[in-house]
Amino acid sequence: MKKSEYERHLAPMLLELNNLARWLAATGRRLVVVLEGRDTAGKGGTITTISGKLNPRQVRVVALPTPDPRERTQWYFQRYIAHLPAAGEWVLFDRSWYNRAGVERVMGFCTEAECAQFLREVPFFEQSLVNSGILLFKYWLAVDQEEQEARFAERARNPLKRWKLSAVDLAARDQYRAYGAARDAMFAATHRDFAPWVAVNYNDQRRGRLTLIRHLLDNVPDYRLPEKPMELPPLQKKLARERFRGPVRPIKMAF
Repeated sequence: MKKSEYERHLAPMLLELNNLARWLAATGRRLVVVLEGRDTAGKGGTITTISGKLNPRQVRVVALPTPDPRERTQWYFQRYIAHLPAAGEWVLFDRSWYNRAGVERVMGFCTEAECAQFLREVPFFEQSLVNSGILLFKYWLAVDQEEQEARFAERARNPLKRWKLSAVDLAARDQYRAYGAARDAMFAATHRDFAPWVAVNYNDQRRGRLTLIRHLLDNVPDYRLPEKPMELPPLQKKLARERFRGPVRPIKMAF
């Protein structure tokens, strides 16, 4: 998809996302969006697109690092619970508790018994979230291996994107089929009517983003609130210039 076409479709959706955030604040509802998928699929870019024009105090992005020694001794879901939304908030998980069913399982960071226990517990955990009133959406971003390899190569060439390539990412390149098998097992165990998985084709990232955002907007409750135009009252005093007194002065303009 060309950038101009993408931006034309995206512009009205950004307004709808803003309205959705206003609706959450007005009603006190809570929203959780889980984004999972293969490396390079486009999770980060999608999250940036969704959250970029929203209030960061209300719409939070959670991308947890590797658990520390203390966290490894906790109940597996415990450190994720701390990041769930309060009334009026929206949390986007850039990878989530499903790490256990994906990267941890494939790369040997957990045992098969630990993964099996996790898959048994997830439906009960997510049923509790939904029963508490949380709106829960789970998306899998799908990308073919040929496209994934092209994106790995582009990141390796681009010094501004190399930080996205971790040692685990590089080691996982040869595990494409294993990740697919782990994904299918995860879907079989955790796809439920109250918390279904939605798979989105992300071989074209722009089309994928638009499809995901449209699905999200179409499947939350009626979030439309009447627009309230904002008019600023006139200033009571004459406009003033920025002036500095004391030792601090603006630096010389570079451009």
